[in-house]
Amino acid sequence: MALYLLFESASGYALFHAYGIDEIGQSVDAVRSSVLDLKRFSKAVKLAGFTPFSSAIDALNQCNAISEGIMTDELRNFLELNLPKVKEGKKAKFSVGVMEPKVGSHITEATGIPCQSNEYVQELLRAVRLHFDQFIDQLKPSDLEKAQLGLGHSYSRAKVKFNVNRVDNMVIQAIFLLDTLDKDVNSFSMRVREWYGWHFPELVKIVNDNYLYAKLAKFVTNKSDLSEKDIPALADLIGDEDKAKEIVEAAKASMGQDLSPVDLINVQQFAQRVMNLSEYRKNLYEYLVTKMNDIAPNLTSLIGEMVGARLISHAGSLSNLSKCPASTLQILGAEKALFRALKTRGNTPKYGLIFHSSFIGRASTKNKGRMARYLANKCSIASRIDCYSDVSSSIFGEKLREQVEERLDFYDKGVAPRKNLDVMKAAIEGMTNTASEEGKQTSLHWSLKFKSFCMSVNLHLALNNYLAGKENGGTSAKKSKKKKSRAEADGDAMDLDKPANTSAAEAEPETEKKKKKKKHKLEEPQDQEMAATGDDETPKKKKKKSRDASADDEPKTATEGKKKKKKSKMAGDD
Repeated sequence: MALYLLFESASGYALFHAYGIDEIGQSVDAVRSSVLDLKRFSKAVKLAGFTPFSSAIDALNQCNAISEGIMTDELRNFLELNLPKVKEGKKAKFSVGVMEPKVGSHITEATGIPCQSNEYVQELLRAVRLHFDQFIDQLKPSDLEKAQLGLGHSYSRAKVKFNVNRVDNMVIQAIFLLDTLDKDVNSFSMRVREWYGWHFPELVKIVNDNYLYAKLAKFVTNKSDLSEKDIPALADLIGDEDKAKEIVEAAKASMGQDLSPVDLINVQQFAQRVMNLSEYRKNLYEYLVTKMNDIAPNLTSLIGEMVGARLISHAGSLSNLSKCPASTLQILGAEKALFRALKTRGNTPKYGLIFHSSFIGRASTKNKGRMARYLANKCSIASRIDCYSDVSSSIFGEKLREQVEERLDFYDKGVAPRKNLDVMKAAIEGMTNTASEEGKQTSLHWSLKFKSFCMSVNLHLALNNYLAGKENGGTSAKKSKKKKSRAEADGDAMDLDKPANTSAAEAEPETEKKKKKKKHKLEEPQDQEMAATGDDETPKKKKKKSRDASADDEPKTATEGKKKKKKSKMAGDD
């Protein structure tokens, strides 16, 4: 079978015919060593066709399509033009070797051209890449290098292209820095308290807030300088006149030691650094809130900025978080506890980072696990909406939050919550109204797409309910079927004006194996059954054409008829 090699270069598509290479019996190492020599390789491979890209944009589009495993129209036309024609109904006597298996499968599905991608083909394509400039006469090595460099830069820029307003990287860095600042501010505040406590130990009991303590340490500096005239300034600083008076009184009767002016200056400078860090921490928190509302508005509305940012940071990105199932999102952050439980065969954790949500704290102890599972489901939906939506809106997050609130009321008070379908319909209506008011067609289009998504979610829930009902109520379904068959039998009996007293077990037909097994059992108790039943047994149906004159009655089923025949035969023999 002839082998053709498809090579995607930075300047265009090329097709090579490998006619002088025998794949059978050759190892990959032997091929690798033989194709390095241009003279030997040029005798075995020849150029069958080449088509250059029309522009740099066209080259970028073709490169993106190849990376995604898609065959473009240009590539299809190139292959159909340069490959041998295959008659209808006959199998192709050639195959095309490609570097990417996804591209090969797509070519085979779309055109029927057989493709292969193995180590042997990949070694040949590496050799083609090595000697490519030698096969094209008008192509210089410098031109090929420039084309590769330009296409590489364009492809890289297209891959890392993003919306600057929706960069989850900034959220990850901000939440990391926020946690670090919390630790640093706490440790530095404790150092200020300990350092300045040697001079004014009573101030610690009066002021508990670290930021206010640092401000007071910078303002007071030397306690001996405090007087009654400083009370208004202290009241403005801490917002409480009574505390200001208490500080002045405590300074007069303080038991602390005196510090030198140099020590007081150092304490004052360090207190200023702590104040600056605290203020920067507040600004960073405001920045994080703004970025979370831009990047993940629905997740923010549902669970809050801090918990949402920690979830995104722990997952690595909003895209990774949206790909996590709800069960993974529920225990995100509790991996150590999970693996320890799996190792020791103990109880697995019920929640991870979402434990910091207010919903988990408001739930009762016995309902915390159920609430965590429900909240994880809603967070998973919100993260997917935020990740894949084109329009930034928090309508779905607000509706999901209402659902969680209703679930809390259901656990506490027993109030039945709304169904998912009704809530999603209300969210879609709100989205549609917003789109109509603002005139955003993209928002309306996205809301309609999400409507179909909601319908599929509800179909999925209905399927789960059906399967659960099938597992739990399988026996009841069988009983209902038996009741239906019994009712039909009763209806037939009523039509014939005959009583029906047989049980459901008698109404069911027996298999041939059961008939054979019951033959020997019926032989011994025949006389007893005849004597016991006698005239008391009332038949359900009568035969219109009786075969035996002595048999007045006929049973309903075929098995009972056989039993009666056996009884009559036994009576005749006796």
